[in-house]
Amino acid sequence: MADAFTSFTLPNGMRVMLKEIHTVPLISHWMWYRVGSRHELPGQTGISHWVEHMQFKGTDLFPAGVLDKAISRDGGFWNAMTYLDWTAYYETLPAEHIELALQLESDRMINSHFDLEEVESERTVIISELEGGKNSPVQRLSEAVQEKCFDLHPYRNEVIGSEQDLRSIQRDDLYQYYRRHYSPNNAVLAIAGDFDTAAMRTLVEQYFADIPPYTFEEHTLPVEAPLQGAREVDVQGPGDTAYLQVAYRAPRGADRDFFALLLLDSILSGPTSLNLFSAGITNKTSRLYQRLVRSRQAVSVYGGLSATLDPYLYDVLITLHPQSDFETVLTAFDEEVKRLQDEFVPQEELERAVKQQRAMLAYGNENITNQAFWMGFAEMYASYEDWYGNLIAVLESITPADLRRVARQYLDPEQRVVGRYIPDHSQVAQAEDDSDE
Repeated sequence: MADAFTSFTLPNGMRVMLKEIHTVPLISHWMWYRVGSRHELPGQTGISHWVEHMQFKGTDLFPAGVLDKAISRDGGFWNAMTYLDWTAYYETLPAEHIELALQLESDRMINSHFDLEEVESERTVIISELEGGKNSPVQRLSEAVQEKCFDLHPYRNEVIGSEQDLRSIQRDDLYQYYRRHYSPNNAVLAIAGDFDTAAMRTLVEQYFADIPPYTFEEHTLPVEAPLQGAREVDVQGPGDTAYLQVAYRAPRGADRDFFALLLLDSILSGPTSLNLFSAGITNKTSRLYQRLVRSRQAVSVYGGLSATLDPYLYDVLITLHPQSDFETVLTAFDEEVKRLQDEFVPQEELERAVKQQRAMLAYGNENITNQAFWMGFAEMYASYEDWYGNLIAVLESITPADLRRVARQYLDPEQRVVGRYIPDHSQVAQAEDDSDE
């Protein structure tokens, strides 16, 4: 499925991936760094995300605000994101202006300003973002469940970090973290679009080959033991809607069992898109939708599975119907999971799940930006050529017996966290009273 592409590694250790696509005169340029919340030490949660913010504060060559105007003027767009295992920056531009992206990313790989005033300004912005999330019942529940799922691994922490750490991290902490991780030997450059490979390679070498690599040691991460029995967490807060979240430990993105769990998710709760830019498709054929939503026990049900470097989570989030209750919904959920563990999934249902995943991949590969995304994304936890290139073939090789085995192994009721968001209607009433004053 991975169309023809060229890859090579510069002498400084930077991996480069180039894919010619001549359908439209656009090029998408992605710079991926192997650094995310997974790499943060205690006391520095949120530092990866904060460094990402600082990368937009300018260099001597490109002062803050200049690039945004330049990219917009040239008809392009850009952004960045931080996740558990990686941080990525991208620019999609008309083909004739792509050198601007190369110049930008090579410059801020080593020359970003960490001005003290800008650091303090971003501290305020990020803490405000953190506090804003506290107003979301789903986010509050998700954070509590995620933390409960891990005892030691940094995956227990939110990417945005804790308020305590965000208030204590200083400018030099940010700069040293940047210098340790923003190095060509810790980066993957993925470019897709309307270009000639030989000419693009020359440009890449011109802008990146002379940047020296940084030698750093990865700290050893703790290995999580299996959960010793089921865990529960209740979150109470404002609102009038109750939510139930059930989370299990999931295999690494590079493991074959990950693909089987991806199909189980399609069958149980509906297909999950692994592409951050791709819209989902209907989950109305899923077993939980048919069981819970059709019967008005739930308003909605969605599953979530992420490809990660270390074992992470598979979870299902259920929005309860006002006339339903946690015990009834959890019992129905458990019965559907037990069916997957006790019975072979009918072949036609398995084939439908494979078709749904094939459709998700097609939708998630329909433009230049998405195609460049996939190249770098797959490299963060596996191999683009092996993982993405063989994705459909692996999905088609999975059998009903594989699904039953994976359901038994990973969806163990004694190896999960059940989270409940319990709306405090008195807080809603109080808020309404305050607004009337």
